[in-house]
Amino acid sequence: MAYTLETLAKIGFMLAIILGFLPLLIWAERKASAFIQDRTGPNRASVLGIRLGGLVHPIADVLKLLFKEDFRPARAHAALYTLAPFIIMAVALTTFAVIPFGDYILIAGRKIPLVVADLNVGILYVLAIASLGVYGTVMGGWASSNKYSFLGGVRSSAQMISYEISMGLALMGLLLIFSSFRLTHIVAGQGALLWGFLPKWGVVVQPLGFLLFMTAIFAELNRNPFDLPEGESEIVAGFHLEYSGMKFALFFMAEYCNLVIASMLLATLFFGGWQIPWLPRPTLEAHAPLLLPGLLVVTALVGLWISSAFFRRAKRERGKYGDARDREPGLLGVVFLAVAAGALLSLGLKPWNVGPLGASLFATVMQVGAFVGKVVFFCWFFIWVRWTLPRFRYDQLMTLGWKVMLPLALANLVITAVVVAIL
Repeated sequence: MAYTLETLAKIGFMLAIILGFLPLLIWAERKASAFIQDRTGPNRASVLGIRLGGLVHPIADVLKLLFKEDFRPARAHAALYTLAPFIIMAVALTTFAVIPFGDYILIAGRKIPLVVADLNVGILYVLAIASLGVYGTVMGGWASSNKYSFLGGVRSSAQMISYEISMGLALMGLLLIFSSFRLTHIVAGQGALLWGFLPKWGVVVQPLGFLLFMTAIFAELNRNPFDLPEGESEIVAGFHLEYSGMKFALFFMAEYCNLVIASMLLATLFFGGWQIPWLPRPTLEAHAPLLLPGLLVVTALVGLWISSAFFRRAKRERGKYGDARDREPGLLGVVFLAVAAGALLSLGLKPWNVGPLGASLFATVMQVGAFVGKVVFFCWFFIWVRWTLPRFRYDQLMTLGWKVMLPLALANLVITAVVVAIL
């Protein structure tokens, strides 16, 4: 019973991260594109005049899609047309099971590993489950009985299958170095130091493998410059052209769920996962009486700096819109000022007297925070690249996949195998 509750709690935590990221990523995508294109971005939707800088727009989108007409083409295959978005969403929400988001947490003297399922074939599980997403894409394109949708489904299947080969080969060099398919072992191995000072992260020992894997991930996510299955200028909207309402929302949500999962994989495989460079768990626990107060002081200083920036912006843009939007920077300044005050008041609890249990909890929170921070960085990176690089032509996409990435992945694997055998 205890094991079941622990597993459900870990599943709930990961789902909360992934699904909680969705509205924030949609907002960040819109605001980032506006920033890159030198415009304001969404800031009109409001609840009682409160706009939160555009954060109300995802709420408006959900309400719109919930009540939008669920249209289905007359010649569509009813069962497969309905099933396709659910397949894609189900695949997106099951891949995370083997990704460790921390080392362990100590509860009632028991060490609970922070991974839902620590499979000894973790990498194979990820690749196997992720490859099933192509079925939903092809099924949605074909079942819609629309030539543009069908073309989008064909493009997607060719693209995903082509780049999955390079993606798998790019990971094999990493598996040779760490001698394990288990993601927890790979993350633990990245906690070592090369030559006594350089973290043994995957990106350090496999730089070419990282570049190949990241490029393949972009292609698997159908994001610019690899968004050929959804090329609006060529095939209107691709495989989901005939979908509306919540069925379209499932396709849309699955894209961002996959983006979060991809960011988790990049962080886990190539950037140490939950590992903090030069601060292993024993160091975090031993120096918690010093690190915890220091962290609170840094939090207070950063909060004060951000709040002052918002107050300056509120003063500079006073009267810009002539409505509640003029007050939002000042309100955000008050929020960060409250965060800074809370951090300073926490020093009154004497965190330097933290005991062994508190030190262990502090180490766990720091490691989970490091993992989430890396995931946030890669999510932003995906958004940044999307609004920076133009779309490839389809022949360029296939040429890159088969004539450039596949030979490089094979060469990387052979060189890695030779070096590992020699060393």
